[in-house]
Amino acid sequence: MASPPPGQQTEQPHLVSLVLQSKKALQHGQQLCSKANSLSNASAQCSLDVLTLDAKVKWITEAVLEQLKLAANVAKSIEYKRAQLDKQVKAWDVVRSKRTEALDNILESLGAQLVPPGFHQSSSGSSLFGSQHSIDGKNGNALFNAQQSPSATVRDNPFDRHGKNADRTKWKTLRDFVDESAIENVLDTLESDRTRLDDIMASTYDYPETLSAAISSIRESLPSSSNVPSIEDILNAQQQPSELMARHLSSLTSHYEQMADALKESEAGEIFGEEDLQDMNRDTEELPSIMAELEEQVLSIEDTHQQLVTAQTTAQERLTTQSSTLDNLDELGEIMSDMLQKQQDVENDCQELLDGLQERLLIVEDLHHRFIQYQTSFKKLLVEIGRRRQYKEAVEKVVEGMILELRAMTEEERQVREDFNAEHGRHIPEDICLCIENPPTRWDVVPREGDVRESLPEVESDLLAQAKEKLAVVDVSSAGTESV
Repeated sequence: MASPPPGQQTEQPHLVSLVLQSKKALQHGQQLCSKANSLSNASAQCSLDVLTLDAKVKWITEAVLEQLKLAANVAKSIEYKRAQLDKQVKAWDVVRSKRTEALDNILESLGAQLVPPGFHQSSSGSSLFGSQHSIDGKNGNALFNAQQSPSATVRDNPFDRHGKNADRTKWKTLRDFVDESAIENVLDTLESDRTRLDDIMASTYDYPETLSAAISSIRESLPSSSNVPSIEDILNAQQQPSELMARHLSSLTSHYEQMADALKESEAGEIFGEEDLQDMNRDTEELPSIMAELEEQVLSIEDTHQQLVTAQTTAQERLTTQSSTLDNLDELGEIMSDMLQKQQDVENDCQELLDGLQERLLIVEDLHHRFIQYQTSFKKLLVEIGRRRQYKEAVEKVVEGMILELRAMTEEERQVREDFNAEHGRHIPEDICLCIENPPTRWDVVPREGDVRESLPEVESDLLAQAKEKLAVVDVSSAGTESV
């Protein structure tokens, strides 16, 4: 077998090396392009996933925000209902303050009204105010002590104790005859029910604040805004490196084919000139720079792909967080339902209590009116006792005058009869007109059979004058009210 020329023997190993370098570069380039293609395909799928996840997050966020608006309206509704209830309670408190203050004032006035001892000492138990019943009875006089009624009719003579009762500091007042325990029971019950009302209202006091805090917490857990990178920009950023890598891969393929052909031609006996070998060497020397550029482009595609992966991970995390937010929203819905039911129960209970409290205020108002009537009637009682005393004294004066006149007439008649008998009696037989010796009948004026002489309690003039003065003021006030 003939041996090749010496120049060809040196040239062939060098071509083999160039072909191997070209093949290796081509294979590496194909791997890089395949990787870039896979990354591009993965990026495209990742882009769809990111957009899908982001759309889900946005949809859930918008739905949650709508539900939170409804929850906020519920919180406002509960707060409004509580405000209305508070308004009712405050209005009731104002009325209660007026009624209880009026009751305190009349009780203080009763405590300043002195009752002369003759009005309650040695009482027979009969009362001008009638029988005593419970505070809730029709008569309603249980507020007065039946054993010590200042209106009791006095049967003994009080004048014997006038000096003894001169110390007014020891006198009783109209308030001493009031059943303070019954009043305290009414006021204690009123205060107890009012405290119950506060306790019931307090059970839902923090509902609006609790709902608002829960709403704020859920709202803060929502993503503030979508931070998804621009998918179009990322995909466009991958397009240029992909195209550049495709051109480089085409160049590597062409270079390898040329080198493989050159090796075949060399093996076939063709001899390449120095200039051809230099071109081959130059092209092969450019392979590292091409490979470096390919790797750089792959890294660029990897970076953009990683951006999409990061965006997908972030979107998935946000979606997972949204799932927790939806659970919190469902829990909030259950809490709101319970709160609304509880608030309705509280409103019903409070309304029932307010109705009861209103009725008790009517009792307090009734007490006030009865004590005013009690005080007014006592003042009129003083005036009536004064009037009866005037009547009694006038009648006694008439009776005393009649007694004196009868005594004078009887004495005069006795003297006339004695003179007649002295002058004519001895001349008249004793058996004629036996009654001529009789003295005149002596007369006395006494109460009717079964009646006793009336005895009235002592009412001092200053007390009587005060009673008349206050009654006159009341009459003027009543007349003015009626005219209005």
